[in-house]
Amino acid sequence: MLPISDTYEHLRRDFRWVVPEKFNIGVAISDAWARRDPDRVCLQHFNPAGQHQSLTYGAFAARSSSLAQGLLDQGVASGDRVAILLPQSFETATAHAAIYKLGGIALPLALLFGVEALEYRLRDAGAAAIVTNRYGYEKIAEIRDRLPELECVVLTDAEAPDTVSFDRLAGTPADTFVAADTTPDDPAMMIYTSGTTGPPKGALHGHRVLLGHIPGFQFHHAFLPQPGDRMWTPADWAWAGGLLNALLPSLLLGVPVVSSPGQKFDPHMAFRILAEMDVRNAFIPPTALRLMKSVENPRSQYRLNLRTIGSAGEALGRETWEQASEAFGIPVNEFYGQTECNIVLSSAANLGVLKPGSMGKPAPGHEVAIIDGEGRVLPAGTVGQVAVRRPDPVMFLGYWKNEAATAAKFIGDWMTTGDQGVQDEEGYVTFFGRDDDVITSSGYRIGPDEIEDCLSGHPAVQLAAAIGKPDPVRTEIVKAYVVLKPGHEGGPTLEADIRNWVKTRLSMHEYPREIEFLDSLPLTTSGKVIRRILRDRATAETDAIARGEAPAT
Repeated sequence: MLPISDTYEHLRRDFRWVVPEKFNIGVAISDAWARRDPDRVCLQHFNPAGQHQSLTYGAFAARSSSLAQGLLDQGVASGDRVAILLPQSFETATAHAAIYKLGGIALPLALLFGVEALEYRLRDAGAAAIVTNRYGYEKIAEIRDRLPELECVVLTDAEAPDTVSFDRLAGTPADTFVAADTTPDDPAMMIYTSGTTGPPKGALHGHRVLLGHIPGFQFHHAFLPQPGDRMWTPADWAWAGGLLNALLPSLLLGVPVVSSPGQKFDPHMAFRILAEMDVRNAFIPPTALRLMKSVENPRSQYRLNLRTIGSAGEALGRETWEQASEAFGIPVNEFYGQTECNIVLSSAANLGVLKPGSMGKPAPGHEVAIIDGEGRVLPAGTVGQVAVRRPDPVMFLGYWKNEAATAAKFIGDWMTTGDQGVQDEEGYVTFFGRDDDVITSSGYRIGPDEIEDCLSGHPAVQLAAAIGKPDPVRTEIVKAYVVLKPGHEGGPTLEADIRNWVKTRLSMHEYPREIEFLDSLPLTTSGKVIRRILRDRATAETDAIARGEAPAT
């Protein structure tokens, strides 16, 4: 727990990690509260048609223990990988708690994944079981014969041959069940993360990962829990952001979590959820905040009662920060982390730790620096690699079955992130770009996030991405891919206006020399722009022009 303090300096100076010899995430998020206050509400589900549902810690603890015993009866053993392919729901949270209780390793997967992505992850992890719904099962059925280790399929809302009913397992009393006696370093979850090269890697975390999130989580949520606090995020709980920036820390701290049906993100629906469920705390990724700006004067349309908002997953930027803070009436606290080591930088407006455009300062308990390729800490104002010093409770155990990739992640005791950043004299860290996203043009090194932030401030722009397109003269030129707001149409006049917008707000060397209007941008399940796809597209254009197969732009 983060001790309440009135200054950042005191928090950093006085914070000490206290990690117990034994710790189990499933017990901590369910049974611990059920023993103290079984009628306390832990989960609420938003129903667009009304009739919202609630679940108490007492019921949550009982159902997760029953599911854990049911999985054991089905042959799932301690250490087995158990996949969860579900949307935000009571069943998802229950499955997580059950897997941790039985000593298994939870493998969260996004329903948006296609069959190839699912097959790779399930096969690589050697998953022994999966908990899913009818929609997920249709995908699994296509590949089940290619997954020889997948012996148990649990369905939440359907019946099918060679499957088991979730309700039957979770509804059968398990009075004699005893949770696994796990240590903080015992494996608990594995989240696949896509790197710049090679196939996705499974980042394996111990039970201590939840403890490691707490100080940074409480830091940007102004010493949560406070009376009336209630958490919601539009982020998929299959993503580290939704799971570890919202769901699990809130349950550990006794804060009710609002779930909402899986759907294409709808800004008005998001505001409805915030208002109707009386959400006090939210984790809203930058892309969602940019989409929500399409709702004009939201506080005049929706009765909001927000106390804190955190945002991470990609750079927020000054333009989006100003728009979102104005829309919600409270400052957005940007923070930073990775699947491998999360919430290590953070803002906290209530403590005066806030600089729009930056990701904040090192969160209590974490040592973060900007280093060079030899592991040397760089002076303030110098662009380098964002790195986190080990040991750190929030840091991953390693990549699944990939010791070489794990070793390559470190320079000495510094875990490298693959992100370029710069730290100022006050200690604030500003994101510059992924190693492979930095644009080199006419000798300048340009971070795409600053350009994207500037573009998103244009009145006609809904979303934007900036990449470096190969150029024989300048090495690369800045090319922007833009999604326009409804009612706007792309063309030469708008292109010129957007270029001038960037020229006058950033600099002459950062404006996009090419602009292409798209209906949508390629996004990850967590809402990040997949710049690699856009770079490949731009490179293919350049190659086609060089071969004379396409006209020069």
